[in-house]
Amino acid sequence: MIEPSKHQPDPRTQQDALDVGDFVYAATGARVRRLTMPDGTHWFPAVDVCKQLGYTTPRKALLDHVPEQHREILETVTGGHCLSVPAGREWRRDLNLIDLQGLILLVSACTKPECAPFKQWVAEVIETIQREGSYSLEEAEVQPAEPGAPIAYAMPEQVAEAIVRLEERNLQADEQLAVTQHKSLVLQEKMAETQQEMVRTQLEMVRMQQEMVEMQRATLTAQQAIAQAMERIANRLDTLALDRPAPVPDFSAQPTTESVLADWRKRLSVTEDVWTVAVVIAPVLVEEGELRQPLEAIAARTGLSVHRVNECMRMLRKHACIHPQGATEAGAPVYVLSPR
Repeated sequence: MIEPSKHQPDPRTQQDALDVGDFVYAATGARVRRLTMPDGTHWFPAVDVCKQLGYTTPRKALLDHVPEQHREILETVTGGHCLSVPAGREWRRDLNLIDLQGLILLVSACTKPECAPFKQWVAEVIETIQREGSYSLEEAEVQPAEPGAPIAYAMPEQVAEAIVRLEERNLQADEQLAVTQHKSLVLQEKMAETQQEMVRTQLEMVRMQQEMVEMQRATLTAQQAIAQAMERIANRLDTLALDRPAPVPDFSAQPTTESVLADWRKRLSVTEDVWTVAVVIAPVLVEEGELRQPLEAIAARTGLSVHRVNECMRMLRKHACIHPQGATEAGAPVYVLSPR
């Protein structure tokens, strides 16, 4: 087993001088997914980095800005350390990864204003190395208390300021999101109240419709009862008329059709249908002394329905214009003029 050089850090114990999560956060403006291998190298999904930096075509961005030695396939990276591919659909075996240098190259080629502080710090690092031959981080004010713990370094000013601005932006975004969510919740509550009111209105309408249906049923029942009562009264009157002895006609004066119709006009309020029937039957009653025609024949001559002719005859009987006297062989009533 080859031991590491005394002048090189041991990868088994090496730790990042800067927190790589904050480092990448300052560089890209987002918390990007990361895989850290046992040797301390970091790999990032290229699609995540390109999305945050505004590259619309990750494959073209990698070909234009990241050399092959700084990009690899997920299965190759994990397989080189005898590791399995992380679980989850977002970790595909053919997922393109870039290392930290590849990420820095993409950031350097990015034109987003958020990357300016990081690129400025990288430029200062290169300028310092060119001028002084090296670049060193300032040690953090608070160091680990454990014996043998590695030295903690302070985040460069430009990177720290970028992180602060990002956090402030995220806090503002969170506050705006909270306000939006609150407004959305209030709107949802109002919509729910409106829907409940609509449901109550619909239920009230249904109740009113049911009451209207019940009222219509009651009205129909009452109308049927009235019709039945009127029918019974009419039948009773007809029976009483049949039971009365026929009046003895006065032959002292021979009636004429004109005198009969004039007399009928005085006895009742003649409607058009009644008058139509009266004009047809009056001459027959005067000339023949009786009316033996069935209702169907009268209906055919007047153009009225049989039912309507029957109603008109009943009106004439009711007002003592005519009265029944016997029946024909077919069972139809025979009518004669009532005495005046």
